[in-house]
Amino acid sequence: MRHRNGLTTGVACAVAAVIVAAAAFFYFQVPSAADGRAMILPVDPAPLVVVTKNGKRSFSIEVADTEAEREAGLMFREDMAANHGMLFVFDETRDVSFWMKNTPMPLDLIFVGQDGRIRAIKQGEPQSEAIVSPGEPVRFVLELKAGTAARDGIADGDLLRHPAIGTAPGPGMPPADKGDSPNVDSD
Repeated sequence: MRHRNGLTTGVACAVAAVIVAAAAFFYFQVPSAADGRAMILPVDPAPLVVVTKNGKRSFSIEVADTEAEREAGLMFREDMAANHGMLFVFDETRDVSFWMKNTPMPLDLIFVGQDGRIRAIKQGEPQSEAIVSPGEPVRFVLELKAGTAARDGIADGDLLRHPAIGTAPGPGMPPADKGDSPNVDSD
């Protein structure tokens, strides 16, 4: 019986070693800002919709909602489709600031409050270490290819609709009505 227990323990140790090795392999296969490669997140199945005074604009987005994802953002990306962006979701409404170091493409940075309304739109210059900030606390930041906001008529006060925005808990969230809900509608 003693021999059998040793064999069982050896098998368990071997299985544990394989699991640790596989986890390490997959962990190191994910590109990150630390290794100089662009992080590409999965495209969210729900489009992000911006309700402007001239109509709705729809974007496919990646959602950066962890600290590591927010830190890497769009660094090292050289191009992005005109209807694509990245939504940064913060745990709470707070002062945020961005810089463009290691980001080779110019961006529109759209700063959004807890209620889904745009508070500020700023431009990010490629490879710049200049701080880009809205000057007030926000809950979300949408990064789009530079010039997209102007081209699509996106302005301060416009409403963003997406499940990540509509379900973000926080104080001061007004009750949603059918015409002004931050949630994505079905049309």
